[in-house]
Amino acid sequence: MLKLGFIDYYLDEFHANNYPEWIKSISSGEIEVKYAYAKIDSPKGGLTTDQWCEKYGIERVYSIEELVEKSDILNVLSPDNPEMHEELCEIPLKSGKRTYIDKTFADTKEIAERIFAVAEKYNTPCFSSSALRFAEEYQSIDKATLMNVTSIGPGPLDVYSIHQIEPLIALMGANVKRLQYIGTEKWPAVVIEWEDGRRATFSHHGWECPFTMVTDDESGKTNVVEIKSEYFVSFIHEMVDFFLTGRSKVPHQDTIAVMAVREAAIKASLKPGEWFDI
Repeated sequence: MLKLGFIDYYLDEFHANNYPEWIKSISSGEIEVKYAYAKIDSPKGGLTTDQWCEKYGIERVYSIEELVEKSDILNVLSPDNPEMHEELCEIPLKSGKRTYIDKTFADTKEIAERIFAVAEKYNTPCFSSSALRFAEEYQSIDKATLMNVTSIGPGPLDVYSIHQIEPLIALMGANVKRLQYIGTEKWPAVVIEWEDGRRATFSHHGWECPFTMVTDDESGKTNVVEIKSEYFVSFIHEMVDFFLTGRSKVPHQDTIAVMAVREAAIKASLKPGEWFDI
């Protein structure tokens, strides 16, 4: 059995609360979360670090160094606080131990490049991704003939854009050129242009809006894809496979491109109608 250590900004959040059981179940007990470290207690009135560890039967560790030493594999969480990832990742990525880093990977392209540079210097296998990248419905789309995509989904731009940008980069490639904000303050929308002239748009709506894509291929055929599959299950399967084999699930250049698009989209939202180079 591989002992997995959690490193989080604070622990009482959706991913930390659900990953332990999902990982144990999908790995058939080959991987278990044994240790957890949090920089602070929940700032949202949730469980303290001690209460969380007691509830989930996981040993609290008081330093990242100790957690890395005790664990076989590592998971850096902090899904809603990407600004903490560079700090939380520094010691894990110098360890050489397989490390998954939760979405959103970094606030800027520059920070994303710095984080990966540490991993590469110390030969530490790692990856990061939105769970939506692994949704079953996306896997059957023919990337080679894809020319245009319209994507919609719920949530605010800063937190939820990762779930639309990640699949777009996975399907259309990392060679993004520029983008423009075409939405309003209430309903964000962005058009992205690739180096070869292909385009995609993504927009954010209410929580009732399912993640959906309209794809157009070079023959003119249009396909509507609504995500109904259990994409978190598919994602955890990929995470478990990474922990067991060390095979990276997502190219680093894809993750850097995703962060660059997100960074540019947030900047562009302040100046609608202007092109921003990526």
